[in-house]
Amino acid sequence: MSLKIFETHSHYYDDSFLHDRDEVIERQFNYGVKKILNCAVDIDSCKKTIDIIDKYDFIYGACGIHPSYSKYYYKITYEDDLYKFNKHKKVLAIGEIGLDYYYDNIDKEIQKEVFRNQLKIAKDLDKPVIIHCRDAYADTLRIIKEFMPIRGVVHCFSGSLEIAIELIKLGFYLGISGISTFKNAVKIIEVIKEIPIEYLLTETDCPYLSPVPLRGKRNESINIEYIIKKIADVRNEDFYKIGDMLYKNALKFFSL
Repeated sequence: MSLKIFETHSHYYDDSFLHDRDEVIERQFNYGVKKILNCAVDIDSCKKTIDIIDKYDFIYGACGIHPSYSKYYYKITYEDDLYKFNKHKKVLAIGEIGLDYYYDNIDKEIQKEVFRNQLKIAKDLDKPVIIHCRDAYADTLRIIKEFMPIRGVVHCFSGSLEIAIELIKLGFYLGISGISTFKNAVKIIEVIKEIPIEYLLTETDCPYLSPVPLRGKRNESINIEYIIKKIADVRNEDFYKIGDMLYKNALKFFSL
């Protein structure tokens, strides 16, 4: 039985792929990565994402403004660009968007406004959202509830089991990344063990967050294999069975 992989969060426009991007992307497909979602973080990376998805049949896009860039889009017109990008037939979601309170250099109210603006776009276009949430789960949940019903995934989920349960009650999915392979990933392991498999997606967030045993190296979508193995081990289930279920979860989430 061969493993099929759906990479649900990547950044192949990143400069770390500048000199070998085509070679790396071709390697993913040849290895068994059947579909990739490339996620933008600002208007420039939205444009680069469109270029990539126009070039590769098996790569799709998500276009949005990451909270770390929200201060650059406050009080300027960016919505027209986002509507345009997200009407592309291969742009499957609005993202990545959300809240990040880890650093203090970006005003929280500005982040919330830009987040809400993009949730409105998602509602208008009937598309799911790819949510970035770091140290901001209470506000993220509160704002999501303002826009229900809306579909989405919290990418690179790192919250508690209690937060995970709240999210899946809203119909949201949880993105499981290479962090699940780290020694201190106690909360994520509990989530993997307790949350129904139907609500899990796998992602690398490449070129970042390489799983054990590849920490410190540039990440690629093929490394999702390590994440699938971790999920299978934690749940005491067959590797290929879990891989197939996770692949089908992604197809369902993105309506493919």
